[in-house]
Amino acid sequence: MQMQRLTYFLVVADALLAGVSLILGHVLRFEGACDMTTIFGPSGVRMVSFVAVVIFSGYFCEMYRWERRTGRLDLAATTAVAMMVSFFMLSVFYYIFPAAMIGRGYLSLSLLIFGAFQFVAHLGFLMLLELPGLANRVLIIGVGPLAEVIETTMTQRPGRNLFAGFVRPVADILSVAEDKVVGDIDNIAELIQREKISRLVVAVTERRGVLPVRELLRCKLGGVDIVDALCFYEEMTGKLLIENIQPSWFLYSNGFRITTFLRFYKRIFDVFFSSVGILLALPAWPIVALMVKLDSPGPILFKQLRVGEREQLFKVYKFRTMRQDAEKDTGAVWAQKDDPRVTRVGGFFRKTRLDELPQLFNVLMGDMSFVGPRPERPEFVEQLNEKIPYYSKRHSMKPGVTGWAQVCYPYGASEEDALEKLRFDLYYIKNYSILLDFLIILETVKVVLFSRGGR
Repeated sequence: MQMQRLTYFLVVADALLAGVSLILGHVLRFEGACDMTTIFGPSGVRMVSFVAVVIFSGYFCEMYRWERRTGRLDLAATTAVAMMVSFFMLSVFYYIFPAAMIGRGYLSLSLLIFGAFQFVAHLGFLMLLELPGLANRVLIIGVGPLAEVIETTMTQRPGRNLFAGFVRPVADILSVAEDKVVGDIDNIAELIQREKISRLVVAVTERRGVLPVRELLRCKLGGVDIVDALCFYEEMTGKLLIENIQPSWFLYSNGFRITTFLRFYKRIFDVFFSSVGILLALPAWPIVALMVKLDSPGPILFKQLRVGEREQLFKVYKFRTMRQDAEKDTGAVWAQKDDPRVTRVGGFFRKTRLDELPQLFNVLMGDMSFVGPRPERPEFVEQLNEKIPYYSKRHSMKPGVTGWAQVCYPYGASEEDALEKLRFDLYYIKNYSILLDFLIILETVKVVLFSRGGR
């Protein structure tokens, strides 16, 4: 996606600036003496570790969520926090690997230089994106509800796409502001030239006999990017616009192809990460169990039926976070904000996701995957299958301990939330890759540390 390419470019630029900063820090600290062995260390470990840690710290502190920047002060504060995180992480790394160690004065100076470089580079990047000449001026073909959704998405997610207006096709019902309509479809070539358009988004429900195919083909060959509204929405948001998807779209779109090799890789991935997770969490197991036992009467572990791959039922295990008789009178109900059924320590466990540690054994046994759509209760699945289109498609993969919906959307407890999470789940299934799994795991670390999402 276009936004991802810009982010990758920013990461590469930061990596180069980090290397330059380490060299400059050495030159300034040692008054011009440039010893390459001192800078790079044995086998280049000093340079590699410095660059890797500052990039990871920047990612952890959301330096690369540039579309969320609100101004220079916000950027400066985020840069400062990222440099502090880098300093502490490198200090711990040098303690574990003394061969990579550099002096604190040298380290501090290099980080200060990099922080200054990074702030200027990111600020310049944001300013460049705002230049009219570098932005994609976008015309939306359509004036109906779908076109309105696309325009709202562009407004909420500013980036390189600059809304230039709507083009009215034949027999499309007007539901957008009339003053935003810049012309009719018959004059599309003239509108593109007049408005200096570089991108067309086709947002009409019925296309047969509506679009001037020859004119659009001429525009495309002339360098104008023409994209379907559903693909544009996916690119902008990282989720799918389910309500406007036809069954044929699943057949002909790229993605939604989980091969035997990918399933085999995913299983190896699951076994490795669940085993490592269980071992790393060993010190926390008795502490969490004791807190659950002391907080309220009832069992420490809680098991519940969930719907898995191909809608097969399995029992999921969690540390208990609600009182023992939570659904005695109500039956299965969604968890709500400030749910009175949640115990005192249960609220903390749900925020930090510590209650989900036993699910690592579900992963090890093969009922779940480390990354995937969250497993839902059969009572809710039956309701949602009837009310939400394509809901059953999320069961084409094993459910996960974490997932794209969990890191992109806060905890959901309603049919509306289920629909929104389904948009993200289907995006994950459509675009599944090794890189996406690792990205989700890194984002999950931030979710856990910052206590985002749980109820």
